Amino acid sequence: MAKTKKLPTFDEVLSSLGNERFDVAPAGAGANHGSGAYRVSKYGCAAEIAQGPDKDAPLRIVSRPGFVLGGEIARLLDRGYQKFFKTSRLEIPATADHLRDIHRFSEELKEAAGAQTLYNEALGTTSDRYEYDRVKGRE
Repeated sequence: MAKTKKLPTFDEVLSSLGNERFDVAPAGAGANHGSGAYRVSKYGCAAEIAQGPDKDAPLRIVSRPGFVLGGEIARLLDRGYQKFFKTSRLEIPATADHLRDIHRFSEELKEAAGAQTLYNEALGTTSDRYEYDRVKGRE
């Protein structure tokens, strides 16, 4: 029989993140996901989390992990030949160090939250968006 893993409560996750040296602060006033969301950051990366709907899902990720540029969480964009970080105002090429930091941040966040680690995500950083120039405009 498979063992069931007890998921930590949202407050336990926040406490664990603090103990693991994450910076935990209420999400900005301009956030569009309502009150109760927190921005967690470490290694120059951040994500926004909030309390989940029930005890089976005590945590929900409001804004996926990304590199912080100009105070905004940048989305990782893959154009086939290069990955980029993109915000509403900036776009910069992603370096190997950036990708390692996001991967490490994501893994530590999942561990603190008691979340399941998926095989393809454990291999490396996954992008938020894919735009390949050779297939752009094709049907």
